[in-house]
Amino acid sequence: MKLFPVIFFLLHGCCRAVAAINVMKYGARADGRSDDTKAFMEAWKAACGSSGAVKLVIPRGTYLVGPLLFNGPCKDVLSLRIELQGTMKATTELNRYKNTAWVQFGWVNGLSLMGGVFDGQGAASWPYNNCPKQMDCKVLPTNIMFVNTVDTYVEGITSLNSKFFHVGIVACANFRGIDIAIGAPADSPNTDGIHMERSRNVTISRAAIGTGDDCVSVGQGNSDVVLTGIRCGPGHGISVGSLGRYRDEGDVTGLVVRDCTMTGTTHGVRIKTWQNSPTASTAANMTFENIVMNDVGKPILIDQEYCPYPKCDASAPSRVKISNIKFKDIRGSSTEAEAVALICSKGMPCKDVALQDVRLSYVGSTSDLKSTCVNVRPSFSGTQNPPPCQILH
Repeated sequence: MKLFPVIFFLLHGCCRAVAAINVMKYGARADGRSDDTKAFMEAWKAACGSSGAVKLVIPRGTYLVGPLLFNGPCKDVLSLRIELQGTMKATTELNRYKNTAWVQFGWVNGLSLMGGVFDGQGAASWPYNNCPKQMDCKVLPTNIMFVNTVDTYVEGITSLNSKFFHVGIVACANFRGIDIAIGAPADSPNTDGIHMERSRNVTISRAAIGTGDDCVSVGQGNSDVVLTGIRCGPGHGISVGSLGRYRDEGDVTGLVVRDCTMTGTTHGVRIKTWQNSPTASTAANMTFENIVMNDVGKPILIDQEYCPYPKCDASAPSRVKISNIKFKDIRGSSTEAEAVALICSKGMPCKDVALQDVRLSYVGSTSDLKSTCVNVRPSFSGTQNPPPCQILH
């Protein structure tokens, strides 16, 4: 037996000391009234400036804080673990937010975020959100934003009443989130649970999300995303998009949504794209499998005429090319007679859309379930209720 590698590991691997930074040592009060922003930033500065394995501890208590930009790079840090044992509450003074995030983790590698509650106190800000009515609007801050991080692990966090999105994942690689709880009222505007853009290798599992918007929204430029064990409701379901609104959007490829439950949501699983896209893009290679729908408004939807406003520019069809989409083992109940709607682009009809074993019932009493297909020729196999749709175009 060669002992040198074993001895090297014991001396330099398993027994390496972890630098522990506690926010209380930097002046945090944790009384829910005092502003602890400065203490948090000083503690982050110390943690990011350390070396090796680092742990930032936020003990039990309630911390009132303003915007926190936990940005790197942390050049000598190999791993950074943040343990939130208490509750963080966001200031309601909107003039303090110069960024689109309340708590941001940016340009950090090997980050772990464990436990705790992020309370955005959004109810005071929602009346100032005009995005549901105005296309060019001022965006309120997201509760927790990850920007340009690599190898991130998030477990056991709770996000409440965000002013805008709850969790944002932007330009990240190798992100894993597990046992995440998200809550906001059904009528809270734009409170998407988890939104991601321009990220790759993202896995979200065992999340309980109830919001006023999409439980999960997979935006432009994402690849290799897996969503499993998502319990969604209230909210707008799990969505791809919206896509095709802005110039030079990235493709969305390699999405798996599996073993999820929607309860009382306005939609189940959907892909939504804008008409009159300024540039072309692709949404392809997606599987939605083993999804339970409990009294869901429209369980299966492809909407390439997406328009959340009274009027949108429909002068040209959507230029988002949708292909290789599979809906498998979708079952439960629909509150709308049109349980399946595949409304594809006239300019770029959907290709290779397949429905296998769709078993839905209608909770109403005056009509049978139906499905609609526009600019798409889907394939059907196994049980189909509603019956396969007629091709309209």
